[in-house]
Amino acid sequence: MAGGWTRDGAVQDQIDDTVMDAVLAARARMPAGEAAMHCAECGEDIPEGRRRALPGVRTCVACQSARDGQMATAGFNRRGSKDSQLK
Repeated sequence: MAGGWTRDGAVQDQIDDTVMDAVLAARARMPAGEAAMHCAECGEDIPEGRRRALPGVRTCVACQSARDGQMATAGFNRRGSKDSQLK
């Protein structure tokens, strides 16, 4: 049930759009193509098991773990913000 000027199902549409945005962003970050033999950051060999498991991988486990720890969060959902709709 939606309230105010929104139609029924509008809240679920916002949730679906947010989830789809996150899925598309994750897919865009995934490596593609042929895997590198050596890490692009530190130069260490990338194990064959990692190259087979992740096609297109460019970093070793240690460097990728460091990069994952630095990833910024998505922030907040501007679609669901009433402030963004009033401006």
